[in-house]
Amino acid sequence: MTETENIYTADVVALTPGGDVLLIERGWPPFQGAWALPGGHVDAGEAPFVAAARELAEETGVHVPVGNLHQIGVWDQVGRDPRGAYVTFAYMVIVPDGTVATAGDDARTARWWPLSDLPEQLAFDHADIISAAVTTNS
Repeated sequence: MTETENIYTADVVALTPGGDVLLIERGWPPFQGAWALPGGHVDAGEAPFVAAARELAEETGVHVPVGNLHQIGVWDQVGRDPRGAYVTFAYMVIVPDGTVATAGDDARTARWWPLSDLPEQLAFDHADIISAAVTTNS
């Protein structure tokens, strides 16, 4: 990879009507052990919204139709990821209260957090992404 190549990822803010957000505990660097949104790399030839639904299912066991995902923005700030020039497409989806989440793939843990009591520090710029999703949803 050269310095000018971007790497594309997709992240999902899964919210419940009751005011919870689904987070994973990262099982790998960077930010190993920190809480983050479910998400990951967009595969070659894959649309970002398809990658978002795939990563949500792989990391949390929560399956949603791609048509239920709503793009809330693209985060591409320089330095947002210590690995390099990562650009993420962020999506929001509303799922029913009581939706079961089970950690899978690269996630150590998957759990619902009340929006009013999030972990003190989230990985990457995920606090900003959650804030944008909540603003979009209100």
